Amino acid sequence: MDLFTAKIDRETHTLHNVYRRDRFLHREGPGHLQSVFGQRMMMVSEDFIVGYQVALEEELGDAASDIMYRCGFEWGKKDIRSFAKRYVEEFGKKINEANFGSMLETWWWPFQASGWGAWRYDLSHRKEGLIYIDLFDSAVAQSIGNIGKVACHYYAGLFAAVFTHLAKRELSTIEIQCYSMGEDFCKFVVGSSKRINAAQFWVQEGARANEVIARL
Repeated sequence: MDLFTAKIDRETHTLHNVYRRDRFLHREGPGHLQSVFGQRMMMVSEDFIVGYQVALEEELGDAASDIMYRCGFEWGKKDIRSFAKRYVEEFGKKINEANFGSMLETWWWPFQASGWGAWRYDLSHRKEGLIYIDLFDSAVAQSIGNIGKVACHYYAGLFAAVFTHLAKRELSTIEIQCYSMGEDFCKFVVGSSKRINAAQFWVQEGARANEVIARL
């Protein structure tokens, strides 16, 4: 068989990590958008994202970022549990038995397919208790634009919940660099609450990402 021209029988073969949006999303009817995993989806405009964020900040002030973080954390807890179950059904093994990098990419691809952006993670500092994540094309930051401060609190909560589940210990996340600060991409640090609280203090004092990383 010519391996370069062979066609997959989609009735008998499972397609893994399909990034094409037209394969990932489909309409069940008017106003009903669904993912290939049966999840209810919603497409929103940049104006919706900006309006939602601004409304929260106007109503809650400084507490808005904490609320968004907690929403992201709850979202992440639910998603990683659903993913763990789906992973066993699809690959025949538990997520803690899988190749860690491959498993992480499999977890993230539905987010990328549905417009949340691409990522790059750095696990080389795990022995030091730190994980770094670069996020490209953040749906939130790209919509809001340059506002001079970090904006991706949902993502921070999401990453905290997922790596808490995988590490089986409580972890926190902080964004130390953001597209909404005029940077090319967003950067997050995942670690213990004590170290993340220290990083948060440095960020509030005006430290840049490379300075925070050096201090950590």
